[in-house]
Amino acid sequence: MAAEPKTLQEAIIYFADPDNCITYLAARRWKGSVAVCPTCGSKDVSFVASRRLWQCKTRHPKAQFSIKVGTIFEDSPITLDKWLLAMWMLANCKNGVSSYEISRATGISQKSTWFMLQRIRLALQGENGGKLDGEVEVDETYIGGKSRNMHKNVRARRITSRGPEGKAIVMGVLERHGEVRTKVIPDASQKELQGHIQENVHIGADVFTDAHPGYFGVEGRYMHGVIDHAEAYVNGQIHTNGLENFWSLLKRGINGTYISVEPFHLFRYVDEQAFRYNNRRDMTDSDRFDLAVRQIVGKRLTWAEVTGKVGEKPTLN
Repeated sequence: MAAEPKTLQEAIIYFADPDNCITYLAARRWKGSVAVCPTCGSKDVSFVASRRLWQCKTRHPKAQFSIKVGTIFEDSPITLDKWLLAMWMLANCKNGVSSYEISRATGISQKSTWFMLQRIRLALQGENGGKLDGEVEVDETYIGGKSRNMHKNVRARRITSRGPEGKAIVMGVLERHGEVRTKVIPDASQKELQGHIQENVHIGADVFTDAHPGYFGVEGRYMHGVIDHAEAYVNGQIHTNGLENFWSLLKRGINGTYISVEPFHLFRYVDEQAFRYNNRRDMTDSDRFDLAVRQIVGKRLTWAEVTGKVGEKPTLN
């Protein structure tokens, strides 16, 4: 059997064989590649090679199952080679990859590839492994269309004052030399900002923020360093440049690759960028892809959930 892929070109060739797709996924889904029935949990199953699925020997409904069952791929008629190509690109392209690009590369409709990417973004969402500590940067950013790019009627409706009004707010917490955690928040109030800090940062840690008044008062729990960007961007160890770098990457993807992101879906794109950022050091493209594949199980996103349109399905061509 061919060696597992290390590059995108190798991945395209490797996953063109459906048996390679199943072997690769099974090795990461089940310990020792020993299949487990997703319905009853039994390991007494046999592989039906002619149909590329497993048969559970315990009698119950849904005794036959494919590698897709119980994953983000479930109930998708799209073949695994195209799913895995899209996952490889989304996990590794620095600025993301658009549904139009995947559509052109695979021949699937843009509507279906957009749905595929939203399901893959769900897989990229990791689980927080405890609170951050040490030196922690905290900042928020505002995401929305630039007024100069809006039609005059749209600009008059949306831009009613100066500043960030009408834009989505994303808050970030970054442990230096560690991971970033992000959240789309409804407002930049003191309650919202400080609640997110307390949820993610150990009491007593060094917390660095800008001069936003919403951060005032955290001194009772944390060592609080404030940098006023009206005066300077760095004062020794006091700065938020790590998060500014993350915001730059995030906005480059949203403004340059995705162009227009609905506020309802913004958190998915933020999570996507956080996955790449948190796994950028000491990891190859194949390592990031491997990690993404290990996170596909137990996650499901339906067309109705992602669009709110019950009964409508994406078209494949």
